[in-house]
Amino acid sequence: MKVPSPGTWGADLVRHRPQTVQRLVESGLIEARGEREGRSYHLSADVYSRLGQTTGYVRQRGFEPIQQEHMIRQYVEQTGKITRREAADLCRISPPQARRVLVGLVNRQVLEMRGKKKGAHYVLRREASN
Repeated sequence: MKVPSPGTWGADLVRHRPQTVQRLVESGLIEARGEREGRSYHLSADVYSRLGQTTGYVRQRGFEPIQQEHMIRQYVEQTGKITRREAADLCRISPPQARRVLVGLVNRQVLEMRGKKKGAHYVLRREASN
């Protein structure tokens, strides 16, 4: 049995029925990931396990922040730069979540931001690349 992705019905449920979503989390059927506007929900590991699709859980859950940072750094090392949209696509996260990861890397002096607004991109900080 293939487990469907929540798609737009998931966003509608969160927006219009937050109490229902909270009950699903408390019952262990779904899990929350992220914070504020970047928060997303997915089926729990137990649900995937009962359906015999544990690899589906790992794919749906995504990567941990440390893995996201590592993937972004490797991408920048190979290509020379990364945009927020590219980071979101690479890590399979929303653009606001990608921004937070990128800002964290800037704050730790791994990356530096160049440009503004739509032209903004991130490069390895000179001291960090040595």
